[in-house]
Amino acid sequence: MAKRLTEKQKEEIIKCFEEGQNINLLSQEFDCTRLTVIRNLKKNLGEIKYNELLKKSKPLKSKPTKNNNQTTDSPEKLFYKKEFKKDFDDSKVLNENITSSNFAPIDSFLEIAPIEYEMDNKSRKELSSVPISEVNFPKFVYMIVHKKIELEIKLLKDFPEWDFLPDEDLNRKTIEIFFDLNLAKRSCNKEQKVLKVPNTDVFRIAAPVLIAKGISRIVCDENLIAL
Repeated sequence: MAKRLTEKQKEEIIKCFEEGQNINLLSQEFDCTRLTVIRNLKKNLGEIKYNELLKKSKPLKSKPTKNNNQTTDSPEKLFYKKEFKKDFDDSKVLNENITSSNFAPIDSFLEIAPIEYEMDNKSRKELSSVPISEVNFPKFVYMIVHKKIELEIKLLKDFPEWDFLPDEDLNRKTIEIFFDLNLAKRSCNKEQKVLKVPNTDVFRIAAPVLIAKGISRIVCDENLIAL
C-alpha cells in the first residue's frame, strides 16, 4: 500500500521540486513511490508548470559510497596483512610464507543463468496497468479536450511518469481523464477546455470503439487503465 503523505511533506516536496530536486531522489527522501510524488506535484502545480519544472530538474547522479575502512592496497598486500598480522615484526616468518603457492588460481566458479529481457518486460507490463473491469470510477470524471477537436489523443510516452515502460507500451494511444476538477483546470491551456463526464460507464461501453481507433489505455492520476 502506498504511503500517504502529510500536508507538510507535500509542501516540502513541492518546494524541493521547484528548486530543481530530482523526482527519484524525492521519492527516496520521503519514503514513497515515484508515482505518488508525481501525482501530488501535478495536483498542486498543474500539468503545464509541472512539465516546465521537470525539464529544469537536476539529473540523479549516483554518488560513490565512502568507506572509512576502505584501503587502496593491492589484493596481494591485503593478503599479506591478513595472513601474517600476528607475525608482522617477524621478517623471517614473512619470507617463509610468501610464496607463489599463496596465489594459486581458483579453478571453481558459480555460473549464474542470465535473466531473459522479454520476461522482465512482460512482468512490468502486467503490473503497470489495471483492467477497466476492475476500476471503480467516481461519480464524475473530467477530460481536457481541444476547442476544435472532440477527443484529444496522446501517446503514453507523452506522460513522464510512465517513461519506465517498454517502447511497445510507450507508443500506445491513450486518452486522459481527471478525477479532480481543480487538477483538470490547472492542466488546461487557452486552446483547451474541461469537459465533464457525468456517466463514467461510458468508458466501458465505448471501450470496443476506442480500441478500434487504436486507443488501448486511459491515463488518470490514480492508475493506468487498460481497455
